[in-house]
Amino acid sequence: MSRRRSSERDGRGHSQRQLRVGEEIRHLLADLIERGNMRDPELRGASITVTAVDVSPDLRNATAFVMPLGGVDEARLLAAMRRAAPWFRARVGERAGLRYAPEIRFELDRTFDEADRIGALLRRPDVARDIEEE
Repeated sequence: MSRRRSSERDGRGHSQRQLRVGEEIRHLLADLIERGNMRDPELRGASITVTAVDVSPDLRNATAFVMPLGGVDEARLLAAMRRAAPWFRARVGERAGLRYAPEIRFELDRTFDEADRIGALLRRPDVARDIEEE
């Protein structure tokens, strides 16, 4: 039997604290990436957007959703971000003021692709016809 977070069981979503900490971590990660002080040469000078950070209820795990500018070299930059995750964790831990520095996992943000796919579906003639009838 899989374990589910309490927020998934009762359908409420993330707590206010999770949202606030996630947004703070997002800002810290974006600032660190912008400064470009990483050792990894693949990350120095890279234009990477941190679109969102989801934090677990115990605030010990965070998933940062990132997207390279223009979607260029996604796999290479994601691998570099994952290699640099301990460095990001240490810097976030120093600045966030949390009891525990969260373990940070990086994932590509696919919401833009999904939005494009839905937009394309809505522009199809057969779908547009159905929408106009309502």
